[in-house]
Amino acid sequence: MTNGTATPTDLDTRLEAHRTELTGYCYRMLGSSFEAEDAVQDTMVRAWRSYDKFEGRSSLRSWLYRIATNVCLDMLTAGNKRARPMDLTESTPLAQAALSPRPDNTWLEPMPDARVLPTTDDPAEAAIAKESVRLAFMAALQKLPAKQRAVLILREVLAWKASEVAELLGTSVASVNSALQRARATLAEQPEPGADATVSDPLDEDQQKLLDRYVAAFEGYDMTALTALLHEDAVMTMPPFDLWLTGVSDITGFMTTLGAPCAGSRLVPVQVNGLPGFAQYKPDPESGGFTPWAVQVLEISDGRITGFHCFLDTKRWFPLFDLPLHLEAETDQVEEGA
Repeated sequence: MTNGTATPTDLDTRLEAHRTELTGYCYRMLGSSFEAEDAVQDTMVRAWRSYDKFEGRSSLRSWLYRIATNVCLDMLTAGNKRARPMDLTESTPLAQAALSPRPDNTWLEPMPDARVLPTTDDPAEAAIAKESVRLAFMAALQKLPAKQRAVLILREVLAWKASEVAELLGTSVASVNSALQRARATLAEQPEPGADATVSDPLDEDQQKLLDRYVAAFEGYDMTALTALLHEDAVMTMPPFDLWLTGVSDITGFMTTLGAPCAGSRLVPVQVNGLPGFAQYKPDPESGGFTPWAVQVLEISDGRITGFHCFLDTKRWFPLFDLPLHLEAETDQVEEGA
């Protein structure tokens, strides 16, 4: 099929074949689930409208990445950088804990693996892809200038050649190599909390047992059992609130005070940001059953939970993960979300 003879159906099929990987790229660039999907849709529309000008001097994939990069750079011209609570404030002792929300566009957002990680038979490639959407790496990317961010993603995550990146960005190989060197230096100087999280793919037996124990402890609201699973320097965050807590005593103390209404919750496993996670449903005293409360993302290192990140804007997150907005009282679990 040549460029000039592509039918609308053919073109739709060819463009859609790249949607997942483009969403992953835009998500790494923007740090927002919904902005990433908007950026990819804009990319597809631009590609459709200008396809008759596509001369085939590069692959369709490269051409789409060029369009997506320009879309993302345009969206980042305002300098907006997504963050985690620990990027904005100091850790708060439990005695001073207060739930102060910030606007949605402040926060690095979670993303279902299925929307950003293309299927691959190469275990090494799959591992790199998962590592590149973990919260710590995503937060680190947000600290880079937009073009450095693009260079680092294209070179180190997607394994593009420097010459290919230079052509995409309309610059020189020397400029690309310089940007990559500066980006690497910035990330090395500012390691993110959670950067040492290690999760096998698939989970190894010990990691799965740890998660099983976590579910039992959380659903039973057993703070003694939970204490045994948390690293002594574990971190808990709760966007859209800027509060974040460090250490077992403050985390469990919060859960039994301000977080006490979460007792009796149910957890449904999800695959999120290349990490194990759960959709948390809290008891619904008005209608019975359970109502959505949070998407939890867990970071694990050396057999303990080091990061416990709860994203509370359930009206946004649960539909994104294809999760139901209610669980019946007799339903202890549903099938895993996408």
